[in-house]
Amino acid sequence: MTRASGKGGGLRRSLHRLVALVRKEFIQLRRDRMTLAMIISIPAMQLVLFGYAINVTPRNLPTALLVQDHSALSRGFIGSLSATGYFRIVRRAASERELDHLIRSGAVQFGIQIPAGFGRDVWRGRRPSLLVMADATDPATTGSAISALEGLRTRLFRRELRGPGRDLLRAGTAFEIRVHRRYNPAIRTPLNIVPGLLGIILTMTMLIFTSQAVTREYERGTMEGLLVMPLGRIEIMIGKILPFIVVGFVQMGIILLAGYYLFEVPIEGSPGLLLALSSLFIMANLAVGYTFSTLARNQLQAVQMSFMFFLPNIIMSGFAFPFRGMPEWAQHMGEILPLTHYIRITRGIMLKGAV
Repeated sequence: MTRASGKGGGLRRSLHRLVALVRKEFIQLRRDRMTLAMIISIPAMQLVLFGYAINVTPRNLPTALLVQDHSALSRGFIGSLSATGYFRIVRRAASERELDHLIRSGAVQFGIQIPAGFGRDVWRGRRPSLLVMADATDPATTGSAISALEGLRTRLFRRELRGPGRDLLRAGTAFEIRVHRRYNPAIRTPLNIVPGLLGIILTMTMLIFTSQAVTREYERGTMEGLLVMPLGRIEIMIGKILPFIVVGFVQMGIILLAGYYLFEVPIEGSPGLLLALSSLFIMANLAVGYTFSTLARNQLQAVQMSFMFFLPNIIMSGFAFPFRGMPEWAQHMGEILPLTHYIRITRGIMLKGAV
């Protein structure tokens, strides 16, 4: 009995110590408002972004038309195109050159050319071709819309073709839709991933490294030594940031070389322009990271702030999910992020040949 009661008393004491330790951790967690905010805000942010902002089948994609035929069949095709929900006609191009410019500049996702005599040639059984140009730098954006074109043709036949035209419907040879996937005709994943990954890696490393620059000095007790040196605050900030600018360029060089030699991702445009704009992007991320470093009280808080900023960058920049598939409010938020614009820059220079 004595031995059994002794074991029972030891177990109770162990449980009391464990409960006291757990209570202490909860008290510390309650006092650490940054961590508490992260626990609540990160799941809420993920729920909102994944639930509302992500759409893997984008609709209402901006489309430009070059209409060189004004027959009833052409008008029916344009009406059916809008009715699919995938194409939103925003421009009417006056020439092939203007249509090409709209695609290259990123103003539209699709450019569709209806050739002269299209309706007449359909009725005569000549099987004319409609040209559909798609900006395929992000294949996930265009895939569903291109698939919808075949169904559109069938619906158009049934609605517009009458009498002898029914033979064309049965044969399925009324006209041909030629799709040109610009800048990534083979739909190679590395051509889409590598330019975006360049921005993701630079954002992640610049934020995390720089966000700890000041807090590390405070935790090590060396900040006072820096402050008594004959250096101004601006000089300290520049001295903290400059090494990471060099690190950013080294990372950029490694990614570009690996992309070229391992995945055959070219740089069609100006390397100098890419270097100059990458410099601005690196400095923008360093400024954000340094701001977090001055606001945080320790390195853990600095990393938490960086993660809070980095998460929406991945989701809302157009890297992981189609940017034009997001609702309008999410696109407005995405436009604020530096990574959104940098991904457009890298794809524009590396794939579209911007100079």
